[in-house]
Amino acid sequence: MEHQATELAELVEQQNRNKKRTEIIAITSGKGGVGKSNISANLAYTLCKMGYKVAAFDADIGLANLDLIFGVKAHKTILSVLKGECELQDIVIPIENGLYLIPGDSGDEIFSYITEDSVSRLIGDGGILSDLDYLVIDTGAGIGGLTQKFLDASDMLIVVTMPDPSAITDAYAAIKVNAKKRNHIFMILNMVKSAKEGENVFLRMKQIAYRNMTSLSLEYLGYIQSSPSVSSATRGRTLFSRIDPSDQSSLQLRDIARQILQKKERKVLVDEKSGFGGFFQRLLKYL
Repeated sequence: MEHQATELAELVEQQNRNKKRTEIIAITSGKGGVGKSNISANLAYTLCKMGYKVAAFDADIGLANLDLIFGVKAHKTILSVLKGECELQDIVIPIENGLYLIPGDSGDEIFSYITEDSVSRLIGDGGILSDLDYLVIDTGAGIGGLTQKFLDASDMLIVVTMPDPSAITDAYAAIKVNAKKRNHIFMILNMVKSAKEGENVFLRMKQIAYRNMTSLSLEYLGYIQSSPSVSSATRGRTLFSRIDPSDQSSLQLRDIARQILQKKERKVLVDEKSGFGGFFQRLLKYL
């Protein structure tokens, strides 16, 4: 009997170790025009190509456009699901095997429909989104209250900026607001001329942040250089990491993805709902 009890305990422990927990990555910026959405889509694609099951959620309330970047057409959005007009599976767009797009809605009406009932439906209807490795959330730019809810509910917050004085100033503002609620924030420098430029911008930002936010750990994930491949992909409404995986920008994004993989928490929270529905369950607490 004692032997059986020990075996059962070991089995439960093994199941808990094996249970997958979705890592929620929120990507934001201080202002628009720094390539935040482009990085969100290409990061999701890159993580998928590295063998992980990934969904990209378009939570840019002001300008939901991930469907354009992925080169697909969204007919219904998450708002339709929250209203009870359709099921979650009706709006999910498969991009490739292991990569899915969840279309968002360009308006703050979505928050009016995030209730216990609608979230329970999302959890129950999770289907292919119930065992994600990563959920990449493309949030709105700036420090608006609605965008902040998505950031608060995420595991990992990445601020994207570029070597432009106004972009850097706005990125600092976003970091300052979020540092009030979390001690660890990550940065990506986009559209840089060289690795040195990216590192210099980050170090200046870090020095200023540490003088004013003593408990903050600001960490550099890497940089992406300006590239003809990125410009061409943007004009063609496709992913630069797909059309030219050997380009410097694609390789730099892959390095960033490796950094993210290394930093993922290995702790399993067995009492927490995972997947896309689990994120909304967490989001409900902040509304």
